[in-house]
Amino acid sequence: MVVEDVSVEVETTRGKWPKTSEVLVFSVRPKAAAAGRCSRCRARCPGYDAGDGTRRWRTLDVGSTKTYLQAPAPRVCCGEHGVVVAHVPWARPGAKCSHVFEDTCAWLAAHTALSVVTVFLRVAWRTVAAIVARVVTDGRETNDLLTGLTRIGIDEIAYRKGHRYLTCVVDHTSGRLVWAAQGRNKATLETFFEELGAERAAELTHVSADGAEWIHAVVTERAPQALICLDAFHVVAWAMKALDKVRVRTMTKAGISDRHAMWAVRKNPPDLTGEQRTSLAAIADTNTTLYRAYLLKEQLREVFRIKGVTGRQLLAGWLSWASHSHIPEFVALARSIRRYRDLIWNTLAHNVSNARSEATNTHLRALTKRAYGYHSPDALIGMAMLTRGGLCPALPGRK
Repeated sequence: MVVEDVSVEVETTRGKWPKTSEVLVFSVRPKAAAAGRCSRCRARCPGYDAGDGTRRWRTLDVGSTKTYLQAPAPRVCCGEHGVVVAHVPWARPGAKCSHVFEDTCAWLAAHTALSVVTVFLRVAWRTVAAIVARVVTDGRETNDLLTGLTRIGIDEIAYRKGHRYLTCVVDHTSGRLVWAAQGRNKATLETFFEELGAERAAELTHVSADGAEWIHAVVTERAPQALICLDAFHVVAWAMKALDKVRVRTMTKAGISDRHAMWAVRKNPPDLTGEQRTSLAAIADTNTTLYRAYLLKEQLREVFRIKGVTGRQLLAGWLSWASHSHIPEFVALARSIRRYRDLIWNTLAHNVSNARSEATNTHLRALTKRAYGYHSPDALIGMAMLTRGGLCPALPGRK
């Protein structure tokens, strides 16, 4: 980039009470080697016309003064992309801001609240969302996140009320979010495998997921060699739900308050307070059904703690115990776990869980809360890929 002139101009800000302020304008041009190229493929092309004349791009402020880059924007005729605006080395195609401005904006959006970014950079929140989308798209073009995947986790998360979901795919090796799309059904996951391709799908060895049949069906069809590992957290959560049903049923029937009983049977034994330990001892003496349900929950947790062959043996014993416990909720749970027994065996043998996927979901909830919600799933996906996909650019001038 060659600077030809610097001038100070007066800019009027539109609004209810228009304001005027001084701005810096740098008149620039690309170097000869970068001029006359397609903005998409960077190929040298013949000129077409002068386009819309001179354009301006917002760049980083000089002190507290707004600053712009100004240059002609001719059009060229590319054999592949047709008539397009010529490439300029200081901005992305279609952008109204420079590279350094957009990279700074994206970095700030990933590390602070959107309202702070808009005030600090003096741009609208819609501009920030558009910048994030361009930076993420640029990052995806230069970094193929789907290359080298072998162990992945698949999970869904509700991003808004009304059963609106995103399906997310996480790489267990790097911990990064590598793909996300709106929806939670077979068609959504099929889109991921279409982008992945048959050759790379054949490299998958392990896929962790919850008990969603639509995930299992698509993975079995598209990557039959991959072992599906049922997430241990979800299995224990099933036991917790069954335990809560037993607690409500037995305590309500006996007319006993369960203020301490609820946490006494839900929490891990080392985390119990003195009152909760006393409550658990009272349950063992007066409510044998609830206490057996509590022991079944803890034994199932122990299965996933021990893992391996011993874990499989414990699981077999647990299934027999639960099936003959005469507790309807755990008899039903035993039937469900027996249906997924092979997938649980894969989890015990290979120690693969959806922990990274759950961490990503927690991060997405924090992003949604910080922004007070998103108007579209694409905006949330863009922020998720920026912060969890490794596509956040470094601050300009920093290593």
